[in-house]
Amino acid sequence: MYKLLIGDQRRTGNGAITVIEPATGQPLAEVAAASPADLDDAVAEAKRAFATWSKLTPVARGEMLYRFAELVRAHAEELAVLEARNVGKPIADARWEAGHVAETIRYYAGAVDKFFGHTISVKKGGLDITLHVPLGVVGLIVPWNFPMVIATWKLAPALACGNTVVLKPASLTPLTALRLGELALEAGIPPGVLNVVPGPGGEIGQRLVAHPDVAKIGFTGETATGRAIMATAAQHIKRVGLELGGKSPNIIFADVDVELVAREAANSVFANAGQDCCARSRILVERTAHQRFLEAFVRVTESLVVGDPLDEQTQMGPLISARQREISETYIAVGQSEGARQLCGGQRLPRPGFFLTPAILDGGRPGMRVVEEEIFGPVAVVMTFDTEEEAIELANGTIYGLSGSLWTNDLKRGLRVAQAVRTGVLSVNSSTSVHLQAPFGGMKQSGLGRELGMHALEQYSEVRNIYFETQ
Repeated sequence: MYKLLIGDQRRTGNGAITVIEPATGQPLAEVAAASPADLDDAVAEAKRAFATWSKLTPVARGEMLYRFAELVRAHAEELAVLEARNVGKPIADARWEAGHVAETIRYYAGAVDKFFGHTISVKKGGLDITLHVPLGVVGLIVPWNFPMVIATWKLAPALACGNTVVLKPASLTPLTALRLGELALEAGIPPGVLNVVPGPGGEIGQRLVAHPDVAKIGFTGETATGRAIMATAAQHIKRVGLELGGKSPNIIFADVDVELVAREAANSVFANAGQDCCARSRILVERTAHQRFLEAFVRVTESLVVGDPLDEQTQMGPLISARQREISETYIAVGQSEGARQLCGGQRLPRPGFFLTPAILDGGRPGMRVVEEEIFGPVAVVMTFDTEEEAIELANGTIYGLSGSLWTNDLKRGLRVAQAVRTGVLSVNSSTSVHLQAPFGGMKQSGLGRELGMHALEQYSEVRNIYFETQ
């Protein structure tokens, strides 16, 4: 059994979580489930460790984080296989993610001693000095779709700034988080600085959010859960960082290479079986290129290799659970009932596991559920537009504003549209949402705050102003 990590103790918790392997539908592991008392102990350990961890110099913390990063790199294949089996993502993707985790930790190990304050001359004989100071105990609640990546996006800057962490991974995918906790201890990070407590979100997650000794909550997940976290955190005037849902647009103008964009569009919506808050699942195509794009998009989508995550040839694995597959199937049916035309996909594979072939719906219109609601599965919806203004209106036509893409060979148009689309991240002639050195996060109901880059250090610290009267 995988055990909780609280301080330097491995605990059996209160009962067990059976982790299912999505590719087989069979049990993969048993994981200890934290009790409320375990959660309280984890917060107490983090609070105790904060007293010394926060007083280390940034360089000293950075040295330990560098060792942590090197251990992650040394165990990258182990972590990748664990993630591929636990989440169901192709092994090639999981390998990239393991490398990205090590790179993220290294980045913040080296960045924190360059996170400078300011000296401000406010008057003759008076100076203000600003300092970045840690918040205290930080509670991190991470999702099941990118477990080790998103955990690291949060814990690396949090630890670098001098905070201590209680990490609650998703019950579906806790395995790599627990392994990262072990590697942190092995790297010499003191006990209590990083605690890992899997358990049911309704009980353990809620208790973590409400705990009076937790200074901040960093959460990635559904928008509805984010609203509930904000409401609970407000009772203690607690900081929150929220990366929530998305319904990202992929805007395609007629002047581009349709074959190239069709390949990019398939990758941007069907990677990780569509279980990605940044998935470009709303594809907005200029009407004059609509038919050409559809033909290429269907051809590329039908050629995707769906299968065993550990097979090097696999391009798309299973969904995380039977329930998640059923949600996608329901949305495909709903889309058809709303008037959309299914062009391909939506079929279960004749094998164990939660596989579903990627589906394309054409004829999307504003007001359709499949256009406005996050599906979190391998379902793309294609819409058409005639003018630049209509494309912008369609792109902005949901409650979400996380990410998106825009494809055009007209630089001026690209700049105009990019500035008008209300998303936290917009990629022009690219499907990429994330660069480690740049901020990532949403607008509207897609979240609050930013991950990555130097901006993340601001999320896990606060500014103190000390004034000196020099005369």
